[in-house]
Amino acid sequence: MSFKDVEIKQEYRSFNDNMVEDFYYPLLSKAKLYERAVGFFSSTALIEISKGISGLVENGGKIRLIASPKLSGEDVEAIEKGLQQRKSVITNSINKAILEPENEYEERRLDLLANLVAANVLEIKIAVVENEAGIGMYHEKMGLLYDYEENIVAFSGSMNESTTAFSYNMENIDVYKSWEGESERQRVMNKKVNFDAMWNDYEPHIRIMDFPEASREKLFEYRKSSEIDLSLDRKEDWNQSENNGRKELKEGPAFPEWFSIRDYQKSAIQQWEINNYIGIFDMATGTGKTLTGLSAVVRLYQHVRKGLAIFIVCPYQHLVSQWVEDIESFNIKPVICHSASPQKHWASRLKDACMALEFGASDYMCGIFTNATYSSKKVQNIIEDVKDKALLLVDEAHNFGAEKLSKCLDEKIPYRLALSATLERHGDSAGTEKLFNYFKNKCIEYSLKDAIENDMLVRYYYHPVVVSFESEELNDYLELTKKIGKLILGNKKKEISDQAKMLLIKRARLVAAARQKVDALVDEMKDYMEENHILVYCGATTMKDIDYKEGKPLEEEKRQIDIVMKRLGLELNMKVAKFTSEEDAQKREILKREFDEGESIQALIAIRCLDEGVNIPSIRKAFILASSTNPKEYIQRRGRVLRKCPGKKYADIYDFIMSPIPLDRVDSYNESIVKMSASLVKREIERMKDFAALAENSSEADEIIYELMDKYQINYLDEEEFYE
Repeated sequence: MSFKDVEIKQEYRSFNDNMVEDFYYPLLSKAKLYERAVGFFSSTALIEISKGISGLVENGGKIRLIASPKLSGEDVEAIEKGLQQRKSVITNSINKAILEPENEYEERRLDLLANLVAANVLEIKIAVVENEAGIGMYHEKMGLLYDYEENIVAFSGSMNESTTAFSYNMENIDVYKSWEGESERQRVMNKKVNFDAMWNDYEPHIRIMDFPEASREKLFEYRKSSEIDLSLDRKEDWNQSENNGRKELKEGPAFPEWFSIRDYQKSAIQQWEINNYIGIFDMATGTGKTLTGLSAVVRLYQHVRKGLAIFIVCPYQHLVSQWVEDIESFNIKPVICHSASPQKHWASRLKDACMALEFGASDYMCGIFTNATYSSKKVQNIIEDVKDKALLLVDEAHNFGAEKLSKCLDEKIPYRLALSATLERHGDSAGTEKLFNYFKNKCIEYSLKDAIENDMLVRYYYHPVVVSFESEELNDYLELTKKIGKLILGNKKKEISDQAKMLLIKRARLVAAARQKVDALVDEMKDYMEENHILVYCGATTMKDIDYKEGKPLEEEKRQIDIVMKRLGLELNMKVAKFTSEEDAQKREILKREFDEGESIQALIAIRCLDEGVNIPSIRKAFILASSTNPKEYIQRRGRVLRKCPGKKYADIYDFIMSPIPLDRVDSYNESIVKMSASLVKREIERMKDFAALAENSSEADEIIYELMDKYQINYLDEEEFYE
């Protein structure tokens, strides 16, 4: 039972040594007392401390732990008001740091720890620094191990007992033995004296308090029985937890073994470095924006080496989920920050990570946020103190030109990277200017054309399907157009009033909900009733539908997506499913899997949630019932359809083109009506030209374009029609 029987190194480094197997386990198995002072108290730190202690407990040994509560500025102010406040604030801080276990392994560890505390095997005391400068946090990290022959091993260094320290950060400890010469013995005794002084509360400027009773009770909630279960220290258990499934860990953010960076990605990152790590990656959907962005993170970390905060922001929760998998493959452990985060108490985790970075306890931290979460006051307050050492990486960065989000483009952040295939904001020059002022120059422009030519995306065939208004719809369209014209053309500054905006939205919904679109979709789909991997984009609008009750026709207002679902499902007997914001993340994953398999789902019917970031590469045919005049929308939609998939050689895109008047009747309408209708046709033609330019069958669209231009006498786009 002697430490002298163990081979003990002078130094242990987390990526060269297995800290648990090489250091803690062999020494704790021979120890009678383990004394540890750590930086911050948390349940995750307790879990890590519990690794390898079975031998100590079986020896009848004990553990003494000193830790500091994580105090905010408000907490410090409250403590300074008096003793009663101190106890309450510290107890609240500790209770917040006792987090719900995330898996069965953590549940069993917390059960063990609670039983060790109950049996007085584990004693915990809380340290707070008090000096002339005010209240501070105790942040020393050292440990002492005693065997039954009165030998002592002391260690100190950057290691915190946490999963991050053991598995992800480059940490090291220096080790001293009481039997190895006078110099080492003196070092050991100095640490012993220091620990004893703190434990017994006579260390100057450090106040020690017992572990709060309320915190003991909260910890005891995780007791499943009164039995101390030491079976957790089987090697396969703690090795699995420590390595977290990784075979070999590198220091901090690092390239995965499977990843091979492409020349255009390398060129983009090099330009970003030249621009002092500020810039824009303008890359088409499907060309590896995410991996290029994470590769840039690795290069920045290699440059900074220590003290890097990484903030990654995405528009939606489902995009965060997609990013997390890639982030972790680059050896980065992110704090997942949004209302439905799988990480409980994510705000506390984020606060801990920022504090650890600020105090030098970790070399980097990473938080991934939705737009809404990142722009919240709570998050901005938490990350404020580490912004001066941060990288802000924004996916689908065009969104940050909006008024609220643009306020989060903090000049204090030194490193910036915008990812977007469409950074220019349609109809919002001020928002676009904000983005370019903040993210500066484009480091790469990798277009859809480049991606198709370089075999990053599949080639496609483009099929325009011309539809028209019914007479009642045409009258409504013309009436709205007259009202809009009066409001806008009467304004010399050409500014669009709120009233005009509402009318424009109403007119756009009318176009999206034209009844002929669904009829035309059903006709086109009859040729593909037995096929699968089909996507239908609907408008976020309602339309009139005929239903029958008691054998009588009844006209009802229904959502376009519901009408499409009914007609494809009932009329054509196809297996269809909705893919909208109403389906939660778990349901969407099931839908994606079933769609990929092609057995239980032939077609997905979507609205807008597929526009940004959702990856369903198996889509082979897309039917677009509604498109706005915003190029961002239809460029993104096209990119979704062109993603590569095994066995997918090309894609087909059916685009429902609006001609307000049936083509064979345009000549029968007076000139003013044709002219009012022509403005919509011109916008449709612009999209058709864009789609046709890269299509394999551009002549099919060209014929329709020429016919529309001839019928509507279109030769140019004047200023007034631009505003319409």
